[in-house]
Amino acid sequence: MTPASPLHIAERIVEAVLAQKLAPGDRLGEQELADNFAVSRTVVREAMVQLQARGFVQVQPRKGWFIVQPSADEARDAFSARRIIESGILQEAGRPMQSVIGHLRRHIAHEKNAIDEADAATRAFLLADFHVCLAEQMGHKLLADTLRDLTARTTLAATLYQSTHSASQSCAEHERIVQALEAGDTEAAKQLLIEHIGTVERSLAFAPEALPEVEAPNRLRNALTPVSRVG
Repeated sequence: MTPASPLHIAERIVEAVLAQKLAPGDRLGEQELADNFAVSRTVVREAMVQLQARGFVQVQPRKGWFIVQPSADEARDAFSARRIIESGILQEAGRPMQSVIGHLRRHIAHEKNAIDEADAATRAFLLADFHVCLAEQMGHKLLADTLRDLTARTTLAATLYQSTHSASQSCAEHERIVQALEAGDTEAAKQLLIEHIGTVERSLAFAPEALPEVEAPNRLRNALTPVSRVG
């Protein structure tokens, strides 16, 4: 079996953030990560350096690596960047959309299933991944990669600042966006998308409550269990 690369480890950590299995302030122990991925601590450190450059982790002297706790201004910047990128992506939605619509509808069906089954990690991941999926389906691979990081940052903000935006509400808003695209109303889809992102941002209370430190056995290993994307 090929050893995990630093990039693979970094992406698994971002995935865990999107699934809300890793929260702001969580400690990422080098040895625990090395054991989990069966690699050396040198490889883990390379992954941490990559994540630090992407704005996901910070190192505290003599304590180790931690998931960042975004400030209110950093959170607002991430939401603003998402509005610009995601509305721009829909500028090209005038081309034939049938295959795109079909994929997005399957994605929403999986969202609903995760909500019905109270599968918190899958639900959180799919609701965030909808936006990445939309970019990919519109043919914007590079923007999808950027959007994945921005969406993970706003997920951290939603965790830290106690978002009151419900999963069912997000899913319903996703469905209205897809309905507008299916009807060929690109402008309506853009406005619904912008409103959706704004609604999530406005639901945040920018005075964070203290998050409890969790040191349960195997917590990090469980957090890094992969979550499946919609194929």
